[in-house]
Amino acid sequence: MTLSFDLNEHLSRRLYFDDLEEGQSWTSPCRTVTEADVVHFAGLSGDFNALHTDAIFAAEHPFGQRAAHGMLTLSIASGLTTRMPVYRLMDGARFALTELRCRWRKPVFIGDTIHVELRIGTKIESQKRPGTGRVLMHRTIKNQHGDIVAETEWTTLMKRKEGAA
Repeated sequence: MTLSFDLNEHLSRRLYFDDLEEGQSWTSPCRTVTEADVVHFAGLSGDFNALHTDAIFAAEHPFGQRAAHGMLTLSIASGLTTRMPVYRLMDGARFALTELRCRWRKPVFIGDTIHVELRIGTKIESQKRPGTGRVLMHRTIKNQHGDIVAETEWTTLMKRKEGAA
């Protein structure tokens, strides 16, 4: 039996502001935070805080070990989100990230594996930019134990479907 599937039709599909519904949710793939991630991020950002880069100092810290930078965790979460098929379907309809809020709940350590749970929140049609709307996307970052390490809100300006009122 042959499965009939038009790949071009599937790849050309796009999700717009109007297609998203409040409460919809998806889960990203997982990713393990490595020593190389922390070292490269320190070099890229210039943030050589001892909590991230000095094992002896970090052992005396309340965490008891080195922790990944909070902004590194946020960056990895952003990348994990872009790997979600549903997020890829929004390509071309997402115009800009307009606001980002983050609350870090727990440290992420070298060797922790994290993933993102994406949930669509409030949608507001733009009065300033006809044909667009803002979508609040809640991204909860969890570790391998299911612990919430960060709760984030990303507001994205998105295109509406042609002719949408």
